[in-house]
Amino acid sequence: MKIWYGIFALSISILGLTLALFFVNNYFYPMSYKYEILEVSSRYNVDAALIASVINVESGFDKAARSNKGAIGLMQLMPSTAEWICKMRGVEYEESKLFEPQFNIKVGTMYLNYLIAQFDSVENAILAYNAGYGNVKAWLANSEISDGKTVTTIPFEETRYYIIKINKNLHYYKKKYK
Repeated sequence: MKIWYGIFALSISILGLTLALFFVNNYFYPMSYKYEILEVSSRYNVDAALIASVINVESGFDKAARSNKGAIGLMQLMPSTAEWICKMRGVEYEESKLFEPQFNIKVGTMYLNYLIAQFDSVENAILAYNAGYGNVKAWLANSEISDGKTVTTIPFEETRYYIIKINKNLHYYKKKYK
């Protein structure tokens, strides 16, 4: 009888731990808007795991997020940047739509696609998504912090942490978006 009690207790403990891990993972790595992410990933040739990572780091999947600098929605887009990329890609723009998940993810992914093409590098595109296109162009031109293709020393502390968080999220989301 003691053996059965021990096996039962062990089984309950394993089940509890499994459930706890499930809830912790879902808390730190939400899988919201998976359909929308997969759709724009395919359309704009941007890794779905990267899109989910950016959303998680930028807004924690909060569609109503607004930064103190004025960035809006899931992918924390500046309205001026969103308007510019929409105009460039022939997409009708309305600032209030940046709070709509499908539109925000589409515009943010269009912008990521543009940055990846401009820099011919996902890492530099991520740097530019956080620190700005002009800053990354200047960093790449500075031989003290770059070899011309890769920024070896990121001048902004916020951007250094941003890259670390994106890569951590990317590692997780790559498993989920196989």
